[in-house]
Amino acid sequence: MEHSLLVWLLPIITLVAGVVIGFLVARLLPNAAPSSTQRHLDDVQERFDTYQNEVVTHFNSTANLVQKLSQSYQDVQEHLADGANRLAPDDQTRQRLLAALHPDAIQPPRDRLTPPRMAAEPPKDYAPKMPNSPGMLDEHYGLKK
Repeated sequence: MEHSLLVWLLPIITLVAGVVIGFLVARLLPNAAPSSTQRHLDDVQERFDTYQNEVVTHFNSTANLVQKLSQSYQDVQEHLADGANRLAPDDQTRQRLLAALHPDAIQPPRDRLTPPRMAAEPPKDYAPKMPNSPGMLDEHYGLKK
């Protein structure tokens, strides 16, 4: 009986000792020297954090520049409107200048200097000729008699 107890007890003690030794080795070794996978993961995480910070900085500076651009645009619009009010010789010219500054506003129709021709004739691709006169393809065209 003692022999069968030893057959069972020896593997169990070996298994328990192996688990304890494995646990101690696993606890102590990763703290001493991290694996290359962990180092690579830390490096990738650091690069990602740096990239995110750069993106945030980029969009913040872009927003500031767009705000400055729109403020400059408003300043130019105010300057042009002030110049139109001060420098326009008459009210009609002043209204035209101010309307040109705001093209999205509805503009009153302007008077034309010359009215368009009502019966506009399309251009001809040949020379017109008088009745009973030779055409351009006639052999006597343009010759004096």
